[in-house]
Amino acid sequence: MKLIVNRLRKKFEAKEVLKDATFTFEQGKIYGLIGRNGAGKTTFFNCLNDDIKVDSGTYEIEVNGIDRPLTAEDIGYVLSTPVVPEFLTAREFLKFFLDINKDRIQAKKTIDEYLDLMLIAEDDRDKLLKDYSHGMKNKMQMLVSIIANPAILLLDEPLTSFDVVVADEMKQLLRQLKKDHIIIFSTHIMELALDLCDEIVILNNGVLEEVQKENRDNNQFKDKIIAALKGEEDV
Repeated sequence: MKLIVNRLRKKFEAKEVLKDATFTFEQGKIYGLIGRNGAGKTTFFNCLNDDIKVDSGTYEIEVNGIDRPLTAEDIGYVLSTPVVPEFLTAREFLKFFLDINKDRIQAKKTIDEYLDLMLIAEDDRDKLLKDYSHGMKNKMQMLVSIIANPAILLLDEPLTSFDVVVADEMKQLLRQLKKDHIIIFSTHIMELALDLCDEIVILNNGVLEEVQKENRDNNQFKDKIIAALKGEEDV
């Protein structure tokens, strides 16, 4: 399975954020999408998720050698700022999600088994989500994306709100998931990308560029990433 992005372009007024962005992402790998703040990482994700209409270019999924357009079911998008129904408890939220998606979810587990997967403490399971920390809300957002079992997981800075222990737990979970998915992980933290990701892709000047794995340990590689990280707010 592959995600094929070809000559993607997106412009906001005079600013061209994506310029013929082209890349092929493959199943079984975690890709670290690195770029300075303002480089367009979030814009790239929003285009793939059809939240923003592209100006030109294509993005398709290849399954068993056959290309087809992406559908909503193909993508799980974990936002950097979690969006959850704060008037529900964790159990109520999961029950609602499972009920409305019952026809597409395979190998169903119980609600408690899903909460165990994300290491949500039993004492927290009947609390309203509005009382959850940012990191716990992020866990719940990631959990429903995992349950839906999309082919492609887009993770926009999902680990920055976790403490060291929980972040390590989430990294282990993503490593277990990658064999059946295409995972693209956006971050501006170089050390996190080097630790978690199989491949590093830099978004710089609107273009996607892979940094070859054999060059990771030399100073030129690190200098290149640092140069790409300088800038302002994400678009």
